[in-house]
Amino acid sequence: MSNLKDDFSGLRAMFVNCTLKRSPEQSHTQGLVDASAAIMSRHGVEVELVRAVDHDIATGVYLDMTEHGWEHDEWPLLFSRIIAADILVIAGPIWLGDNSSITKQVIERLYAGSSMTNASGQYVYYGKVGGAIITGNEDGIKHCASNILYSLQHIGYAIPPGADAGWIGEAGPGPSYLDPGSGGPDNEFTKRNTTFMTWNLMHLAAMFKAAGGFPVGGNQRTEWDAGARFDYEEHPNPEYR
Repeated sequence: MSNLKDDFSGLRAMFVNCTLKRSPEQSHTQGLVDASAAIMSRHGVEVELVRAVDHDIATGVYLDMTEHGWEHDEWPLLFSRIIAADILVIAGPIWLGDNSSITKQVIERLYAGSSMTNASGQYVYYGKVGGAIITGNEDGIKHCASNILYSLQHIGYAIPPGADAGWIGEAGPGPSYLDPGSGGPDNEFTKRNTTFMTWNLMHLAAMFKAAGGFPVGGNQRTEWDAGARFDYEEHPNPEYR
């Protein structure tokens, strides 16, 4: 343990809980979010928790849907807070074997900002780290997590090893994570994966922070638009295939 980095002060993390339940109704997903967030807070990370369904988030794939016919849209404010975070964890429940509608909505709105660029000319989510937390009482943790993690990496987030954690009870109707007797909070597999995910998110985010972001080179949208091709051959010689 002597080589374990213990202080992650200066990092910011945002957990977006995509439960279908509005506050103050109990969210089982929040129970697992709290376990991960507690580790981060204990080691100096500034943590923010958001329950997306509590906010008036419009449906669409633009940054501000009030410019596209919607009367209200709280996403621009939430987006500014997400952009300020080094770590983003999308958390949510399984319904019908898939991510919740709120999870899908949040990912669609994240996608709306994916064409923006940072100060280095890279896509705006470069240098940020993403993870996923899933809960439910039906199968589908890996399916739901893979959808979230693919979506996050596609728009620019970096995904560390073991970037997902989850808990499911027995298939079919039954206790959820925080229900008495569920065994969820005491499940060794879930505790281990949640802990490893949390530390790996902090480690990678700290590496990017120390390096000043994701390495620049061959990945700048602004340079590509200006005509740079970064050694891409328009017509590669088939002899070298």
